[in-house]
Amino acid sequence: MIITGPNMAGKSTYLRQVALICLMAQIGSFVPAEQVQMGITDRIFSRVGAQDHLLKGQSTFMVEMNETANILNNATPRSLIILDEIGRGTSTFDGISIAWSIVEYLHGSEPEGGPKTLFATHYHELTELSRILSGVKNYSVQVKEWNDEIIFLRKIIPGGADKSYGIQVARLAGLPKQVLDRANEVLFNLEQSEFDEVGVPKISRSETKDNTPSSGQLGLFPEPENPLIQKIRQIDPNDMSPKQALDTLFELTKLLKEKHK
Repeated sequence: MIITGPNMAGKSTYLRQVALICLMAQIGSFVPAEQVQMGITDRIFSRVGAQDHLLKGQSTFMVEMNETANILNNATPRSLIILDEIGRGTSTFDGISIAWSIVEYLHGSEPEGGPKTLFATHYHELTELSRILSGVKNYSVQVKEWNDEIIFLRKIIPGGADKSYGIQVARLAGLPKQVLDRANEVLFNLEQSEFDEVGVPKISRSETKDNTPSSGQLGLFPEPENPLIQKIRQIDPNDMSPKQALDTLFELTKLLKEKHK
């Protein structure tokens, strides 16, 4: 199960609940259900929470990877695994790549398959795995939006979440309105893939001299491409002599200096 949804919606609680019910059922205890049918579980593995070991010189991410490695090297098809936001302690692309490959590894091959696994994540890209791996199912914690706020409904439903509602949760935590408004502007540009020629997200407003932000309205027409970028696109290094390459370098340097006058 790939479980998505906002922070504070109950993903981690749901993971712990399943693990506890599994343990209670297997020792013969009552469980909070009218009836339950569950196979034998040889071990319960968990990777939940975030902590570091400073005395051992291990960062939060290193601790997370150590614990995940222990799970992957010791789990069997009869194990139950709960994983909470694996890969969050490094860059986004690295984190998604690690999380993606872990899901594929735990899925296993047919017909035996891998261990029963609940994987809570904010990487919505992982929901695409259900299209290519038959054993992967998407679930999300249901929420309702109301006047730019979110209401937690505390219910797990089939399907993936479309977003994490991080800014709404930040509002609940009490972040200043100026920070939240700016975050919304940056989020809009990131979601619209609004990047400049060197890959930096464009800002949808600029600070004026009196520090009063503009309306944040984006232009209807794209800005012309940087002449420096245009010139670089026209260069084919394989067709240049050393003299031509040096002349081109001087020309690019001149264009760069003129742009920043």
